[in-house]
Amino acid sequence: MAAKDLGALRLGIAGLGTVGAGVVKIIEKHGDMLAMRAGRAIEITAVSARDVAKDRGVDLSSYDWVDDANDLASRTDVDVVVEMIGGSEGLAYDLVKAALSNGKHVVTANKALLAHHGFELAKLAEDNNVSLAYEAAVAGGIPIIKAMREGFAGNQIDGVFGILNGTCNYMLTAMRETGRDFDVILKEAQDAGYAEADPSFDIDGIDAGHKLCLLSSIAFGVKPDFGNLQITGIRGITAEDIAYADELGYRIKLLGMAKRIDGELMQVMEPCLVPLSNPMGVIEDVYNAVFVACDALETPLLSGRGAGEQPTASAVMSDVVDIARGFNVSTFGIPADQLQDPNWMALEDTHGRYYLRLMVLDQPGVIADISAILRDENISIEGLIQRSRDPDQPVPVVLTTHDVRHGALVKACAAFKALEAVTEEPCLIRIEELE
Repeated sequence: MAAKDLGALRLGIAGLGTVGAGVVKIIEKHGDMLAMRAGRAIEITAVSARDVAKDRGVDLSSYDWVDDANDLASRTDVDVVVEMIGGSEGLAYDLVKAALSNGKHVVTANKALLAHHGFELAKLAEDNNVSLAYEAAVAGGIPIIKAMREGFAGNQIDGVFGILNGTCNYMLTAMRETGRDFDVILKEAQDAGYAEADPSFDIDGIDAGHKLCLLSSIAFGVKPDFGNLQITGIRGITAEDIAYADELGYRIKLLGMAKRIDGELMQVMEPCLVPLSNPMGVIEDVYNAVFVACDALETPLLSGRGAGEQPTASAVMSDVVDIARGFNVSTFGIPADQLQDPNWMALEDTHGRYYLRLMVLDQPGVIADISAILRDENISIEGLIQRSRDPDQPVPVVLTTHDVRHGALVKACAAFKALEAVTEEPCLIRIEELE
């Protein structure tokens, strides 16, 4: 029996930056192949962006130009709104909400929007029997959303770990390879186009934090909760810390971690020492990686470029093809009404091993004072590195600990700062074995 002709799936694209223009290029280049794979043609009917005259390296003359992107939500010749505007509020939020309310599917790369409004928008999509798809919102071209939501559906997920920001990973790699410090590498990253003029969204962990929120929601069946995410960026990491980590057999990575621990959930984005013996430890440059700990599957590490025109546009098109095939799955893997309010573990109650660097004046009694503070907080030292320098200059004292409560180390660091011999803010970094 012949398949029913569903007609073309018609797209309205809002936002024609790097990714939006990349989506147009894929459809123009691979239209016939996409039609065969999807079982129907995929066409662009309308596009919208801020500047109609801008050269985007692609011919847009055959599509209707829409000055107000919100109009895409009500056009009768648009089945899917592809939102590439970005931002958690304003035009992107208004457009997605209107499109879903009008019974149109939405494909987006907007992790900030979903981290802040994911539960509301997921429920709206379900109420209108349409898809809210976002493979491109997390880790670029790595198919991690589909892997977790569909591929691992038969597993209980106990943890998700990810290197989720290419800018930070590039900078940490460059600091290790060159021995140069943060500010120098940041300037080079900006000059090379890897970091924005205002890099805070990346280097302070916000971008990666948005992505971790979405992975946590799928993993644990909870509402996205960016407001309670504990975030520390990479501004405090020095080339000296990276060199010490290397000497100890680790690499420093900005690592997103979401774990199930005794009925509570831990969700943290922070720099960690990751062992070189683990595949995550050797992910370098602009690459992203995600590891999922499951009960029925020894999950391989998924890695690839986390941003850029082709990887991200490819992820967008994977969602578009799913919609063309009639595949509609709950946004976060289960019906929105069944998503729970997360029971997060307080950061101070988390346990682990830690790297601690103190800059101290090389004078008698300093190590005794440090040891006394650690003793009072019941913190056991695993290893100690101390090297002499010019006696008139501060010297580093590097410690690694056995398993300890995070709150105890925070109290210890406050006591260290009160010592006259300690000249800088203590540097405290979690050691994450990824087991």
